[in-house]
Amino acid sequence: MLSLMLSPMMAQFLHEGDTIAIISPSSATDTATINGGIRTLERWGFHTVVGRNALRDYHGFAGTIEERKADLLWALRNPQVKAIMCSRGGDGAVHLLCELPLGVFRKYPKLLIGFSDITALLSAEACVGNIGIHGSMCHAINTYEGNDTVSQALRRMMTGDLPEYHVAPHPLNHSGKAEGILVGGNMSVLHGLAGSEYDPLRLPNIILFVEDTGEGMTKVDRMLHNIEVRGLMSHVKGIIIGQFTNYKKVPNIFPDMNYMFHEYLRRYGIPVCYNFPVGHAHLRNFPMLVGSRATLEVSGEGVTLTFRPSPSY
Repeated sequence: MLSLMLSPMMAQFLHEGDTIAIISPSSATDTATINGGIRTLERWGFHTVVGRNALRDYHGFAGTIEERKADLLWALRNPQVKAIMCSRGGDGAVHLLCELPLGVFRKYPKLLIGFSDITALLSAEACVGNIGIHGSMCHAINTYEGNDTVSQALRRMMTGDLPEYHVAPHPLNHSGKAEGILVGGNMSVLHGLAGSEYDPLRLPNIILFVEDTGEGMTKVDRMLHNIEVRGLMSHVKGIIIGQFTNYKKVPNIFPDMNYMFHEYLRRYGIPVCYNFPVGHAHLRNFPMLVGSRATLEVSGEGVTLTFRPSPSY
């Protein structure tokens, strides 16, 4: 069970009437999805504009690389656009990173919103010191007309009303307190950035959160040990294990994904929490302020995560 304590803070956040651009940097989407996002965002008091190529379909992607890059650059460069919401995830955001140097994200800081495949773009933003929101996109915010707890938490975070998350204890949690830059998201997407300039695990003093869907335990095991073999676990001061869903368990190895993580992470002596409500199920996908400073406290009473929006590397 998660409870929220809210405290307003100031940063690259939105005000009523601000313009949000909707783009599709990953897989192809449809009109109903984008229109649903528009309805909710405008109900919340924002103005919306949609990228020219947001409804393209090119081999399952939302347009060619050039078309998707053009929409991202349009949204970044447009001074009227104050935030960018991605219509959906899927695959393909990394194509844009191959075309855009980090300096573009540094030059045009915008509040980017999305998760899953959008982890690639959120990681680029974090690497240059910008903040972004790992959170629900067009379809999800419209599912309950934007009135569910997760959507309302996203709405408040977009305006700088930052949560303090309180999560119930888990038997595998490792107690402790950590402070650092919050980075993470979809674990397989993060794995695909390994060793690049867009890899947020290169940053010192990070709190890492991970989630995934459809990735088997042995694949996640390899992803986890890739962090270790690259010598980057020393950068990680705390770990948040989110929701890992739709995977096949391996008989006679570990009961579930949490036990697999625990087997390896317990020896590091850093705070680790399990079953945090972030992942691919909308009502278990509370927004996370990627690139912000954060404090993670894990104890026998539960878990507390707080955000401070300005990073200092």
